[in-house]
Amino acid sequence: MGQVLFIVWRESVEALLVVGILYAWLKNGDENAQRGLPYLWAGVAAGLLAAVALGAALVGFTEVLSGDAQDYFQTAMVLVACVLIVQMVLWMKQHGRTLKRDMEKSLQKSTQDANWWGVAVLVALAIAREGSETVIFLYGLGFGQSGHVDASQYLAVAIGLGLAFLTFYLLQLGGKIFSWRLFFRVTEIMLLFLGAGLFQTGVDKLIDKEILPTLVDQVWNTSAILDDSGTFGSLVATLTGYRAHPALMNLVAYAVYWAVVWLLVRRANRGPAQRTAGRAA
Repeated sequence: MGQVLFIVWRESVEALLVVGILYAWLKNGDENAQRGLPYLWAGVAAGLLAAVALGAALVGFTEVLSGDAQDYFQTAMVLVACVLIVQMVLWMKQHGRTLKRDMEKSLQKSTQDANWWGVAVLVALAIAREGSETVIFLYGLGFGQSGHVDASQYLAVAIGLGLAFLTFYLLQLGGKIFSWRLFFRVTEIMLLFLGAGLFQTGVDKLIDKEILPTLVDQVWNTSAILDDSGTFGSLVATLTGYRAHPALMNLVAYAVYWAVVWLLVRRANRGPAQRTAGRAA
C-alpha cells in the first residue's frame, strides 16, 4: 500500500505542476489567452482517459495470459517500470529548470496562432505521459496483476491523490515550508531507490525462471534483523531493493544498477552545467 501511495503522490504532484503552470499562464493572460482555458481542461480529460485506457488494457491483458506467458509479461513490465523511473529522474534533471519557460513558450506560440487545439494536445500529452508512467509503475508493483484491484489499493490511490493536492497547495505558498527544488531532489532519490527495488524484483523473477543463475544461493541471512517477508520488511524491500537473504546475482545486479544510475545522473547533471557555462560565455 505504501509503495502505491508514494507513486500516486509523486506522479500526481508532477502532473499538477504542469497543469498549474499552464492554468496560471492562461488565467492571468489577456482575454485572448483566457479562451484557451476550456481547451486546457479538455486536454486534462483526454490525458486522464488515455492513462485509464492503458490501465484497463494492462489488467485485461493479464486476464488473457496464463502460466509462463503471464509471468514473462509481468517480469517485462517490472523492468520497463524500472527503466521509466530512471528515465523520468534523468529527464527532470535535464529539463526541470526550464520546464516552466519551455511550456510558456509553447503556450505563447499557440495563443498567437489561435491554435487552441495545440494547447489541448500539449496538456493531453503531458498528462498522458505522467498518467501512463504511473500506470506502468503501479503495475510493476503488482497493482492489478491478478486481474483485480484490492480495496486497500484503491484507498492508497485516493490517499496519494489527496496528499498530492495538499503538497501542491503547500508548495504554492511561496516556498515558506519547502521548495520545489528540495521536493524534487528528495523524491528523485526515493524514486531511484524504488527503481532499484523494481530491478531486484525483476532479477528475482528471472532467477526463478532459471534465466539468470544465482551464482551463490545465499550470501547472508539478516532475517533476524529485518525480514523482507514481513509487513515492514516487505515495504523496505520494495522501496530500496533490500533482500534479507540475497543470492550473489542479486548483489551483482544491485551494484550494476547503481553504477549505471551514477553514470547517467552524472551525465545528466553535466548537460545543464555546460548550457549555463555556454550562456555565461
